[in-house]
Amino acid sequence: MSKYDVTIIGSGPGGYVAAIRCAQLGMKTAIIERYSTLGGTCLNVGCIPSKALLDSTEHFHNATHTFKEHGIDIPAPKVNFEQMIKRKQSVVDQTTGGIDYLMKKNKIDVFHGHGSFLDSHTIEVKPEKGKAQKIETDKIIIATGSKPISLPFAQIDRKRIISSTEALTLKSLPKSMTIIGGGVIGLELGSVYARLGTKVSVFEFMDRLIPSMDAELGKELMKSLKKLGMDFYMGHSVKEVKTSAKETTLMAENKMGEKVTVKAEYCLVAVGRKPYTDKLGLDKVGIKVDDKGRIATDEHLQTNVPGIYAIGDVVKGAMLAHKAEEEGMFVAEVMAGQKPHINYLLIPGVVYTWPEVAAVGYTEEQLKEKGIAYKSGSFPFKASGRARASMDTDGIVKVLADKETDEILGVHMIGPRCADMIAEAVVAMEFRASAEDIARMSHAHPTYTESFREAALAATGNRAIHI
Repeated sequence: MSKYDVTIIGSGPGGYVAAIRCAQLGMKTAIIERYSTLGGTCLNVGCIPSKALLDSTEHFHNATHTFKEHGIDIPAPKVNFEQMIKRKQSVVDQTTGGIDYLMKKNKIDVFHGHGSFLDSHTIEVKPEKGKAQKIETDKIIIATGSKPISLPFAQIDRKRIISSTEALTLKSLPKSMTIIGGGVIGLELGSVYARLGTKVSVFEFMDRLIPSMDAELGKELMKSLKKLGMDFYMGHSVKEVKTSAKETTLMAENKMGEKVTVKAEYCLVAVGRKPYTDKLGLDKVGIKVDDKGRIATDEHLQTNVPGIYAIGDVVKGAMLAHKAEEEGMFVAEVMAGQKPHINYLLIPGVVYTWPEVAAVGYTEEQLKEKGIAYKSGSFPFKASGRARASMDTDGIVKVLADKETDEILGVHMIGPRCADMIAEAVVAMEFRASAEDIARMSHAHPTYTESFREAALAATGNRAIHI
């Protein structure tokens, strides 16, 4: 039996980062992954492959819609969907291969197979083939991630009713697709296919897109996505999805009882994800879960069983790869006797459509609900010289600051490269900067980030210069 200081179950961003940090801190470390490649959902069937397809399809969209305006005359481009999927897979393979290298570099032992608890210090690993083996360990980190939620009236069959996993590996370009869910996953994948000519129809139960983010962002994003030809059925409840060999039939109704039926080649169910804790043997060690199936933890991310921790999608909070990474490093340092800290309010959220959407801190709705007096300043990208130069003028930057102290309480962006721009807002808020601080800092011209400064100027006495 192998013996370790710490063993991590799951090799996604939370798991592999935790493993590396544990090894850096001198612990003898093992990591268990049930699949043949490391990296979890994010690297294999989530963040990385979706971004590869988002970039490929954005190149195609620009070739067909903006090249002529830029003075680039080319024959009408054609979609080689097979090559797009092949390139996407090569990006995945390179990235997961990089994790293999990092495990070897940090002398972390990797076990492939399904890990489950025998007791609080022993894990059994069952590979697909061959004999099971046991690992004895002092501490354990559960980092098994999440899986797509299916619906009783739209059960994912992986053929016509699909999840994000299947949407990333289709063999041919569909002519039509319905999407249940107007959140991050549905809109990112919807935009991928809409750019390539697929007729995309989105059904969302709420009255706005990306409902967990600031309401203004959802409104702006819908305007942009409609330009791709996407249809939106807001405030609609999907009642049933029927399938045949070649198509799906989605039936829904709005709050007034008006019914709508849409046929499409595929129906993508993108209503969220749930913690993956299947057959982990949590009951054998008495680990508690909440009513949503998430593992209960204390402020140190330790479960009710001493020495067993949980991070990422299996615990409460946003299901984000970078949130899991922060928790992985946090737990490693806690186990080493250090005193790390995570400010969950300042973990940014991003939607990788184009324009990109990014946010950190409180939304206007949250500030109103909490009764916090605030001031707001916005700046549109159509007033940005850099955005006009690149023909990316959709969107805004909005800064929310405390009415009395001027401390920045929230930053909400939709526009070009906002996924990168939001980092400046995170840094500012980590150091409790005021809107005036950002307004007084020099930003290179012409850049997209000037819009953040302009929004900060607008929030401090309506002083924006370029509008």
